[in-house]
Amino acid sequence: MYTSFIQQDETTNVEIEYEVETPVFNNPEYEQFKDVFNHFISKEEDEEENEENKEKEEEKDKDESKSSDDSSSEEEEPKENVIGKKKLKKMSRLTVAELKQLVNKPEVVEWVDVTAADPKLLISLKAYKNTVPVPQHWSQKRKYLQGKRGIEKLPFELPDFIKQTGIMELRSAVKEKEDQQRLKSKTRDRVQPKMGKLDIDYQKLHDAFFRYQTKPKLTIHGELYYEGKEFETKLKEKKPGILSDELKTALNIPDLAAPPWLINMQRYGPPPSYPNLKIPGLNAPIPEGAQWGYQPGGWGEAPVDEFGQPLYGDVFGTEYTAVPEEHIQPIERTLWGELESEEEREEEEEEEEEEEEKPEDIDAQGLATPSGLTSVASGLETPDFIELRKDSRKQEEKTLYTIIPQKETTITGFMGSQHIYNMDAVTGGNKRKNANDIEVALNPEELEEGLDEDTVRRKYEQQMEMEKESQVKEDFSDMVAEHAQRQAKKRKKMEDAKAGKKYKDFKF
Repeated sequence: MYTSFIQQDETTNVEIEYEVETPVFNNPEYEQFKDVFNHFISKEEDEEENEENKEKEEEKDKDESKSSDDSSSEEEEPKENVIGKKKLKKMSRLTVAELKQLVNKPEVVEWVDVTAADPKLLISLKAYKNTVPVPQHWSQKRKYLQGKRGIEKLPFELPDFIKQTGIMELRSAVKEKEDQQRLKSKTRDRVQPKMGKLDIDYQKLHDAFFRYQTKPKLTIHGELYYEGKEFETKLKEKKPGILSDELKTALNIPDLAAPPWLINMQRYGPPPSYPNLKIPGLNAPIPEGAQWGYQPGGWGEAPVDEFGQPLYGDVFGTEYTAVPEEHIQPIERTLWGELESEEEREEEEEEEEEEEEKPEDIDAQGLATPSGLTSVASGLETPDFIELRKDSRKQEEKTLYTIIPQKETTITGFMGSQHIYNMDAVTGGNKRKNANDIEVALNPEELEEGLDEDTVRRKYEQQMEMEKESQVKEDFSDMVAEHAQRQAKKRKKMEDAKAGKKYKDFKF
C-alpha cells in the first residue's frame, strides 16, 4: 500500500481529480467484456450522466405534451381504424360450414378444426385410411378418469369355460371353512400353509382349456379407451328389426305381440333408411301363433291394395322363388371312402377289355413300303412278349413275421438273463461262409474256351499253397508269461498292503 503526502500552502487549495480511461473496443469480440469494464467506472461520473439523461427526458416530455394538445384531434380518427391481431385472425378464419364444403369427407370435421394452422391438411390426415384418431379427452381441462371416482369398480370375472370347471364352488367352500377357523389355526396356516386345497380333475382342466376355450374379445385397429366407454351401447351387437329382451321388458311387449310402431309403418310404409329390411307384419309374414287385428297384442291390418295384393312384400308368406337347377350343385349321397362291390368291378373290367379288343381303323397307305427293302434287318425282329418281372418260381415265399423260439439258461455274469432267444431259426436260411472254403479266381476267356477238371484242380492247389505261405503262426508264449508275471507282482503288493493295515498304531 502506497501513501503520498502533498505539502499544501496556506494560501493555495489543491484539488486532485482522477480520470479513468475509457477503453475503445475496435474488435467486436471484445464487446462482450464491456459490461465488466463498466463496473470500474467511478460513481461520480455515473451520477453526472444520470442527471444529464434526466434533464434530457424532462425536456422531451415538455415538448411532447405541447405537441399532443395540438394533434390530439388529428390522431383520434386513425385510432378507430386500427384492428387487433386477434380480430384479424377471427376474420380470416374459415367457418365449420365452409370447411365442410372444401373437404372430401365432411363427416370428419369437428368444430375445433377451423382453429388449426392448416385446416385442410388436418382434415386430409384425419380422413386417411386406418388413421388412429386422437383420444376425445385431449381437450378436457380435468385430469384423465377424474370423473370415475364415485363409480365402484367391478371385480374381475372368470370366463365361462373356467367357471364350468366348478372352481368357484370350491373357492367359496374353502373360504367358508377358513372363516370358521380360530385365530390360532389361521396364524398356523399362514406360517405353514397346506397345499392342494383346490384339487380339480385333470381331465376337466384339459377339456376347459383345449376343447371349450373361447376366444376373448379383442380390440380392432385404432380402438382406444376413453372415459365412459364401457357404459355406451354396443351397436355392433344390435341388428335393425330384431328386438332385444331388454327393449321388450322396457316397453312391456309380451311374447307374440307386435311392436307399437308397426301400425304407423303399415300406414306410411317401411323406413326409407332400411329399404331391404324384413319387418314382420309389413313386408314379411308374422310369427306363428300371432293374430291380425287391433286387439291388445294384435298385428294390425296387412298392407294390401284394392286387389288384395301386398304393397311392400310377401306379408302372407305365399310367394316362392324357385332357384334354377343349373345354379344348384347336385348332392352326392355316397359315403367317402366306400368300397366298390365286386359286380361293379367286374363290369368295369369287361368294359375295358371290350375297348382293347376293338380294332382300330388303320390307314393302308401309311403301311405301304415305297421300295422292296425292309427298314428292319433280318434277325432283329421285335419279340411278341417281354417279361420284365423277375421269375417268381426262384423266389421263396416271404412271411409277414417269424416266431423266434425261447430257451431257458442259467444266469451267468452280473447282468445275465434266464431266457435267451434261438436266432438260428431266423438266420438259418442265410448260409455263412465256412472258414475252410477257398475262392478260386477264373478269367472269362477261360470260361469261353472251356474248363477241364485238371485245370480247376491245378488252380485250387495253387490257391491253397498261396494261403499257406501267407498264414504265419505267431508265438504268444512270451506275451502270456510276461502277463502272468505282472499279475503275480500286483497280487503280492495288495496282500502286503492288507497286512500292514491290521497292525496300525492306535491314536487317542
